[in-house]
Amino acid sequence: MKFRTKSIHAGQGPEALYGAVMTPIYQTSTFAFNSPDDPGEFDYSRSGNPTRKALEECLAALENGTRGFTFATGMAATATCMMLYGTGDHIIVSDECYGGTYRLMMDIIKNKGIEVELVDLNDLEALDAAIRPETKLIWIESPTNPLMKIVDLEAIATIAQAKGVHTAVDNTFLSPYFQNPLDLGIDIVMHSMTKYINGHSDVVMGGLVVKDAELAERIYFLQNALGTCPGPQDCFLVLRGVKTLALRMEAHQENGLAIAKFLEAHPKIEKVLHPGLESHPQRELQRKQARGDCGTFSFYISNGIKGAHALLANLTLFPQAVSLGGVESLIEHPWSMTHVAMPESARIEMGIVENLIRVSVGIEDIEDLLADFEAALTHV
Repeated sequence: MKFRTKSIHAGQGPEALYGAVMTPIYQTSTFAFNSPDDPGEFDYSRSGNPTRKALEECLAALENGTRGFTFATGMAATATCMMLYGTGDHIIVSDECYGGTYRLMMDIIKNKGIEVELVDLNDLEALDAAIRPETKLIWIESPTNPLMKIVDLEAIATIAQAKGVHTAVDNTFLSPYFQNPLDLGIDIVMHSMTKYINGHSDVVMGGLVVKDAELAERIYFLQNALGTCPGPQDCFLVLRGVKTLALRMEAHQENGLAIAKFLEAHPKIEKVLHPGLESHPQRELQRKQARGDCGTFSFYISNGIKGAHALLANLTLFPQAVSLGGVESLIEHPWSMTHVAMPESARIEMGIVENLIRVSVGIEDIEDLLADFEAALTHV
């Protein structure tokens, strides 16, 4: 099946009892056993739920994987993935990553006896040199959040496979519509399904997808043992959202690129970080491993923190809020919002400074969005 068909039908056939076309919400904590030694397909909703199963099968199909797993949040998905590893193991993490990921790795995982090392994954020689016998995982973002750097997924997968190291990619920004890391040799794909997959800013959820059967069984054990799964109501809402993922991603891409081109030509904008622009240094790599761009990108505005605050205060169609990927446009200040968990020195070294702004362009009419930016920039 093609992507749009899978997003509507994978894991989502008519319900067996009454023929409901939409997957019902199985709002139950427990299921009746046929007999003490025969629990049937489901026994307890932490271990499995029909609504969740439909979503997990759909997610796996969209990422061309064999098993999908959903979690209460994106961070719960990431944390569960980290539980695959233990004391004495070494994990390599992209030196440019989401602030919540940085906090998890540096303040929690690192204190559990797992060594965490930040590496520039655009430097393949540095990555190769950082791998040692106890290295178990390379954690990747592409594009990175919020600086939109592109990492060569196939090259990293090749290096990792040669040394028996797992690779995991946070594919939140591009969604499975624009990028499928498993097809490039990556072992684990993570999504904050809160973002584009759900697309309506009304659910928080995470997901993991794999191809390897043994790895899938280990993740299922952890999902069940840790109890990091989502509830059926949220799964129902994400199943609703994913049906329009293809249509929404095309609209996000079109609007996002239009805003990026407008800002790049504006005298009050210092630099725009968008992989779809010809000015982006890794544009060709993005075209090689992805089928398009999302509506999220970043830019540096003139006049420092004052310029950033002036723009944010005068936009009317871009609420100041964390998160991204909803049908509505959002804008945020990474220095003080999404990446505040990072030490100032780490933010500065990465390039997250006070005049950096990240925008999630929604699917509103582009003329209205451009007019809103144009008016707000007069105050900068």
